[in-house]
Amino acid sequence: MADEQAESRRISVSDIQGQKGGRPIVCLTAYSKPMAQWLDPHVDLLLVGDSLAMVIYGMETTRGITLDAMINHGVAVMRGSSHACVIVDLPHGTYEDSPEQAYESASRVMEEAGVQGRSPWSRKN
Repeated sequence: MADEQAESRRISVSDIQGQKGGRPIVCLTAYSKPMAQWLDPHVDLLLVGDSLAMVIYGMETTRGITLDAMINHGVAVMRGSSHACVIVDLPHGTYEDSPEQAYESASRVMEEAGVQGRSPWSRKN
């Protein structure tokens, strides 16, 4: 983002979409406030990935992580960032049953964590 005012606000999903075909997007994963603080000045997007099940909690797959845990880590990353767009994965079991379930889960993440979006990718672990 070219001007200083744009640098002082959080990058939005629309900003990311607007970069299509332009400058490559820098995206890294963060699970905590300290990691978000460290990465925020250098990235366009911070992903709170369901991989935290394995990386932070030592689970064998991502299937054991809960929506509440994803929201809590989303809150932590939001507290540690002021620039990057923050996206949170929806964990297994929170979107597969119906579009209504997916909407409810995504709405909870966005409302409770204050993030810009949720990840549209599903994992089959």
